[in-house]
Order: sequence, then structure tokens, then C-alpha cells
Amino acid sequence: MQEWEKNEAFIAPNPTGPTEAVSINTEICAACNACANICRTQTIMPNPEPGKPPVVVFPDECWYCGSCVEACRTGALEMHLPINQRIFFKRKKTGEVFRIGQADAPEKTFFKEPFGWLKEG
Repeated sequence: MQEWEKNEAFIAPNPTGPTEAVSINTEICAACNACANICRTQTIMPNPEPGKPPVVVFPDECWYCGSCVEACRTGALEMHLPINQRIFFKRKKTGEVFRIGQADAPEKTFFKEPFGWLKEG
């Protein structure tokens, strides 16, 4: 019998395009799997290794509903909206990013750098 024929399942993260749907800060993740349990599309799955953070398996399937971020009790998850859903304005002279007719965006937002793009490095 081949190794892969033992009815075992394997979970591996899948890379995506220039954005990522959700990122998990492994330093503060409690590995409680609340995010994986509430995810409507199974974008996030429990890690097969107990005590390890969940795995973002299918980032391109994410509905960007934010349920996982709301369920996370430690704040380890961050949603990165796709480029076509990020609406902001930037002043050419100063580089200031703002929203028209609204108060300044909160600290943890898609309206401030890095605007949800993948970090290099």
C-alpha cells in the first residue's frame, strides 16, 4: 500500500495573487480554531497538528465576510480586502490617505498603509 493510500488528509496553504484574504499572526494566535469553525467557505481550516495555528488553505475562495476576524478572541487575524474593494483617496503632494466626508480611518484599517498588500520579505 502506498503512503498516500492510508486515508490520511493533508492540509497545505495555497499561495494566491497579489493579495491575501486573511493573515494569521502566529505569535498571538491561541490555536482555538474559532476562526476555522466559523469560516463559511472553509478558507481557514484547523491545523492537523494540535496546538498549532489554523491554516489558510483556499484564500481565493474567501467571501471577505469577516466572520473569522470577529470570532478571533486574541486579534490574531487580519482581513485583507481585494484590490477592487479598497476605496481610498491619496493626496499627491502630501501622500495623505483619506476618505471623503468621513473621519480619519481607524488604525487597523484598509485605508492606511500597507492597504492589505502582501508584505515583502
